[in-house]
Amino acid sequence: MAISTGTKAPEFSLKTKTAEGLQDIKLSDNFGRKNTVLLFVPLAFTGVCTKELCDVSAGLSAYESLNAQVIGISVDSPFAQEAWAQKESITIPLASDLNKEVAKAYDVLLPDLVGIGSASARAAFVIDKEGIIRYAEQTPTPLELPTFEAIKATLAQLV
Repeated sequence: MAISTGTKAPEFSLKTKTAEGLQDIKLSDNFGRKNTVLLFVPLAFTGVCTKELCDVSAGLSAYESLNAQVIGISVDSPFAQEAWAQKESITIPLASDLNKEVAKAYDVLLPDLVGIGSASARAAFVIDKEGIIRYAEQTPTPLELPTFEAIKATLAQLV
């Protein structure tokens, strides 16, 4: 089950692939400036994950108006994530948790996803500017989406 609200969010530094090459994404880069929404998705190029991140990308202005950056995290390589983002027009940063350390730290690592090995569960976290988790949700199954209304309501309270 996902780590609890009210606790300090585990710091991370993950790789993302951009037009400029591999870059680091750190949670603490937002501290003191903006809130962060972390969306853990099991795997790139899968139907529910694609729908979730395309929908969030299409509605990104709603999160930006709530002073939040949205970051997608999966266990895929940054190169697979980049290809997925380009193919599906995903515009949020995608961070590679290839070693699955961040999914473990947030307690959302599934030991076996449909017989193909470990991957992150579908989960969402809202982290405030001070690095405290204000919303945490792990969906009952990877086929279900997080409650985006509750995520936005939490962000609205933090503005």
